[in-house]
Amino acid sequence: MFAIEPGLAGKNLAELGRELPRPDAIVILSPHWMTRDEISVTASTAPETIHDFGGFPDALYQIQYPAPGAPALASKIVDMLSNTGWKSRLDSHRGLDHGAWVPLLYLAPEADIPVVQVSMPASLDTRDAWQLGKTLKPLRDMNVLIVASGSLTHNLYEFRGATTHGAQYVKDFAAWTAKSLASGNLDQLLNYKQYAPSAERAHPTDEHFLPLFIALGAAGESYETLVVEGGVTHGVLAMDSYLFSTSGDERFASAQTI
Repeated sequence: MFAIEPGLAGKNLAELGRELPRPDAIVILSPHWMTRDEISVTASTAPETIHDFGGFPDALYQIQYPAPGAPALASKIVDMLSNTGWKSRLDSHRGLDHGAWVPLLYLAPEADIPVVQVSMPASLDTRDAWQLGKTLKPLRDMNVLIVASGSLTHNLYEFRGATTHGAQYVKDFAAWTAKSLASGNLDQLLNYKQYAPSAERAHPTDEHFLPLFIALGAAGESYETLVVEGGVTHGVLAMDSYLFSTSGDERFASAQTI
């Protein structure tokens, strides 16, 4: 629904997209493309817009995001991953899932920047996600914007019966995340299920929170954090995003979608 109901998150992501230096390409990861045995990287010259959901308004299925692909960059990413121990392969048929094209509708609405999507391994945990981000970090030297798309809270069981006012645990979890990122407390972040308030309730499963660690790993050891406020939608979905940058190099982002 975020694609047709931008709210505060869409407004602020669009503003961020206008302010960021224009990248030569965007590399994006989303929990809506998870692979079991190896990491896959899109290598199509024109990746299709995948509508990988059901039961939503027709307007969502009409949206297209016709960004070009970047096969040469995809090959470099596969080499980069393989050289650091990640099993990886090119996928010349895969398009962009809604975890990719929805935030890009706001960050890069003209769809004129080449996009490569990298799958997330199904076995990923927080530390692995951070290491994957570190592996992708050299992309910044190629003027590539790394976007890790997830959701700051993601309890779909409660989403279906949520109130419009917002559950307090959602606000508490979002506040803890912001404080931990600002203080650079990596150990607590990586072990968030132990330290964060209502962590199990905010994320019954990890996959929508893991992109945050990918973006954090790509930012490097010394980073600055900008909170892109998104508010809370449907009562239980915190929509804040984060921009990580190092020494003025604003090429790492964590964008939220569902």
